[in-house]
Amino acid sequence: MSERLQPGDTAPDFTLPDADGKEVSLSDHRGRKVIVYFYPAALTPGCTKQACDFTDNLDLLAGAGYDVIGVSPDKPEKLAKFREKEDLRVTLVGDPSKAVLETYGAFGEKKLYGKTVTGVIRSTVVVDEDGKVERALYNVKATGHVAKIIKDLGL
Repeated sequence: MSERLQPGDTAPDFTLPDADGKEVSLSDHRGRKVIVYFYPAALTPGCTKQACDFTDNLDLLAGAGYDVIGVSPDKPEKLAKFREKEDLRVTLVGDPSKAVLETYGAFGEKKLYGKTVTGVIRSTVVVDEDGKVERALYNVKATGHVAKIIKDLGL
């Protein structure tokens, strides 16, 4: 299992394809804060709820200087379907190799319905303007998570 990030760590840079197949890099967001959230799969109930929560709060987050990037192991075509079906405005990128998920500590063993499985660990990493980890939250719940982040960030 990969190491979990801690506040103060340098957030690993990444370049992944978005829903349109366009490359998105964390370093493109230098000078702004970025909420990078990791979710198991597009078009599933919990992940849909979380993505819709981020979309519903995007204006508030953007107004406070935060960009939002959702990362899953899905291919761009599935992300595009997800975005269209749910009318999402957050940036969604795909990591089919799971290399970025592993680098961020968001892939590994987890409990699912009482069983230990290997998969995506629902996680959120808040990166500051200089590319440092401000917060790293692991095993978060899909429902209510965005409201908790907004509260924790004092927005």
